[in-house]
Formats: sequence, structure tokens, C-alpha cells
Amino acid sequence: MSTTPQHKIGSGFGATSTADDVLRDIDLTDRLAIVTGGYSGLGLETTRALTKAGARVVVPARRPGTAREALAGIEGAEVDELDLGDLDSVRGFAERFLASGRTVDFLITNAGIMACPETRVGPGWEAQFATNHLGHFALVNRLWPAIEPGGARVVSVSSRGHHISGIRWDDVHWRRSYDKWAAYGQAKTANVLFAVHLDRLARDAGVRAFALHPGGILTPLQRHLPKKEMVERGWIDENGEPLNPEGFKTPQQGAATQVWAATSPRLDGLGGVYLEDCDIAEPAGEDDHGRAGVKSWATDPEQAARLWELSAGLTGVNAFTGR
Repeated sequence: MSTTPQHKIGSGFGATSTADDVLRDIDLTDRLAIVTGGYSGLGLETTRALTKAGARVVVPARRPGTAREALAGIEGAEVDELDLGDLDSVRGFAERFLASGRTVDFLITNAGIMACPETRVGPGWEAQFATNHLGHFALVNRLWPAIEPGGARVVSVSSRGHHISGIRWDDVHWRRSYDKWAAYGQAKTANVLFAVHLDRLARDAGVRAFALHPGGILTPLQRHLPKKEMVERGWIDENGEPLNPEGFKTPQQGAATQVWAATSPRLDGLGGVYLEDCDIAEPAGEDDHGRAGVKSWATDPEQAARLWELSAGLTGVNAFTGR
């Protein structure tokens, strides 16, 4: 089975490109996207850019009232309720969407939480793994009948945070010695592995999957971090201002890579790879902790298949049973 090399292709875009830049010559009229968390931070900029290019965007939101306020005035955006930490909520959203008879051209799993205090959801699952990965795993599998064959793309928003940790196979729910950053790293590795195996399963139907690092951006994703910790990390000063503005992307720049992943003709026929700065990323070296590139543990096809089976068992959902 052919695979896409994990190497740059020279997209013509880069770290400072915006979502509008990558969509400048692309017409998305009559196309439909689902963007989880598409009402805040990078998700909001993603929704704005896609609708500006003509797409209809469905925004599943844990706080639909807040989402409607944020999206007011954005023509082409609609809101429905979805809590990724609640599999009944995931099923309910998917059933409502399937009943509408519409098909999905782009599914961007953008919502997530980062470095939160130890939290349990569902049957005692660790919240970052459950929300960032398992909820999206169940969502994509339940929506599979509506994902347009022959051209749809699924875009899994990961992070360079995947450098922190691979999958803790002996304790994925952190029953022992919870570490908020290592748990975040595991969840972000899971986002990449999910795209790797989904692409393998779905490519025969003409559906491709990508994972990506959007860049470092100060957004509501940091809401669980104490100000003191962000100051100590050198992200902000005591007044909450970025200490190194050049080291962070704007939300418009941060949204660019996921929009490029969903729509770029340069990615036609490709899939199952990790992207950053609007291009396919290079593999990261063993010593490249927290720097550019993708770790081998996040693109290993055997680990990707293992995680898929684990996730299917935990969620009770697998659109590709027997494949």
C-alpha cells in the first residue's frame, strides 16, 4: 500500500501565511465543513476563512449559546450542540447531522483542552485523552456515512506538544502519577496516530486524513494554565502581554495550516502525514524535543493501528470493522 513521504513539498506558504492567504484562489461554494470548536481561537478564524471562501460551516459546540454569540454575523455558519467528553452527546450530534441528509467535504477536529488539572470524564477516562482523541474518534466514525467519498478530507489538529510523550500503553488514562503536560503530549500524539490510520482505512474511498501543528498561539486553549506558569515559561510578562510576540503566531496565521490541509490542491492524492507551517513536516530527530518536525512514535503505522483498536474498544464505535 502506497504511503505519503513525511517530507516538505514546497507549498509556497509558510509560518506567517494566514488562512485567507491559503484560500485566496479557492472557491468553496457548495462545500460543507464541520469544525469542532469553530467558535473560539483558531477554530473561529478557521470558520471565518472557510465561510468567506463560500463554504457552509457546521460548528459543534459544548456551549452553543456562546458559540452563536461568537459567530453572529458570519454568514454560512451554523451551530449545534456537542460535548466531546460525553459519548452520548457525540452520538446525538452525529445522528442529527446524518438525518439532515447532507454530506461532509472537510471535517476539522479542532476542539481540545490543554494541561488541565486531573479530570475524569465518562467511565473515568482522563479528560485530555478522552476529549482531544476519543471524542473525535467517535465523532468521525459515527459521521463516516456522511463523509463525501472521492475527495473529502479529515484534518486532526495536533500540536508540537506530541513531542512530550508517546502513548502510555500500560496506563493511557493516567491512573498513576498524573502529569498534566505528559497527558497533553499523549493526547496530541493520539491525534497524529488517528490521522495515520484513518488515512490507511479511508483512502480507498478517496477520503484522506492529515494531522498538524498549527503553531504557537496564545488563545483560550491556555485557560487551564495559571498566569504564574505562563510567566515562568517565558510566554507572557506580569501584565499578561506576550514576551516574544515574534515567537507566536496570530490566530489568523495559526488557522492557516488546518485550512490548507483541508483544501489545498497540492495535497491531492496525499495523506496520512503531519503538517506544520502550511507544508508537510520533516521527521524530528531524537534530540529535537519541542522543536520542529514530527516524532517517529506519532507516525508509526503499527502504533496507529493499535491505538485505533484500543479506541474502537473504548468507544464502541468502528466504521471500518473487518477492514
